[in-house]
Amino acid sequence: MFFFNWHARQKEVTTDYMKQFINFVKKEFIHIMRDSRTLFILIGMPMVQILIFGFALTNEVKNSKFAVIDLAKDDQSQKLINRMDASQYFECVGNYHSIDEIEGAFRKGKIRIGLVIPQQFGNDLKMTDGSQLQIIADASDPNVANTLVNYAQAVIGDFEKEASGERVIPYTIVTETRMMYNPQLKGAYNFVPGVMAMVLLLVCTMMTALTVVREKELGTMEIMLVSPIRPIKIILAKAVPYLLLSIFNIATILLLSVFVLDVPIRGNLALLFTESILFILVSLSLGLFISSSTDSQQSAMFISLVGMFLPTVMLSGFMFPIENMPLPLRTVSNIVPAKWFYIIVRSVMVKGVGLHHVWKETLILFGMFVFFMTLAIKKFKVRLS
Repeated sequence: MFFFNWHARQKEVTTDYMKQFINFVKKEFIHIMRDSRTLFILIGMPMVQILIFGFALTNEVKNSKFAVIDLAKDDQSQKLINRMDASQYFECVGNYHSIDEIEGAFRKGKIRIGLVIPQQFGNDLKMTDGSQLQIIADASDPNVANTLVNYAQAVIGDFEKEASGERVIPYTIVTETRMMYNPQLKGAYNFVPGVMAMVLLLVCTMMTALTVVREKELGTMEIMLVSPIRPIKIILAKAVPYLLLSIFNIATILLLSVFVLDVPIRGNLALLFTESILFILVSLSLGLFISSSTDSQQSAMFISLVGMFLPTVMLSGFMFPIENMPLPLRTVSNIVPAKWFYIIVRSVMVKGVGLHHVWKETLILFGMFVFFMTLAIKKFKVRLS
């Protein structure tokens, strides 16, 4: 009889704790819905960022202006100019007469690349040795210059193959290139996974850190701590709304990626959502740790933005290749959660791989979640003991 009474009592206590926990979650939801600025940061900012980054932040180079010095003035040279102008990468702005005019156009920023066609260009093409061209590029931005030169060489190569017809040129190597997963070389395929990592990390970490610190500044944290519910459950209750809103953000970002940016989801959608939720938990635990280590919203904001934004952008791999960085930076990048989530999303979403290809990155993120959550709990107990 005593056992059944004790069991019923424990069940009643557990039910009361669960009701209190749900009430704290509802309270936090009401607070978020009443604050229009917080609501915009949580829901509006991710949509704005994915659209801005998807369309504006791209490594593709299009509609670059170029000028021509056509010394041949024959049919073949005109066909080549028309072929360049018809490409989506170039736009012809004029036919100059000297190198000095080309240099003047470069200084004024009117053109990004110049093409010098020699005399007897058409006649030289009929010879087995072919003809020569000079490409002049503005290398003040070396990455863009190198890209434009590669584009121009590709267009010229196609023109040369078409002009040669069936004629076989001795000692010619024909290279066939195949671009896997992204044949059109769209920049959105690279930036969408990176923006997902950046948005989820910043929103989850920053908002979770601010909401707990705000309670400390207002003096309401002490009032909540005297409630029957355990302190750690109060902190977790404040994180649950941001978890649910972040899941909504994932769905929104994926919908915009597929239907607006034309980025397909080749892998398992359930796996992608599961990995995203794991990354959200890492970000939330990191936010809880920051909130437990700071006393003001300004400090929490500074740590969240500066401490998270810069490493995410610089060391996650979606803006700059990690392989090109010095060894110390490559080593530091391993502690950036966004790096591993970026690898997972790109592999699952773009390449269509399964869990057996991203299990290592998944374990690393899970380890980070356990590590940051443990630190947050211990730090919280130390500060409020």
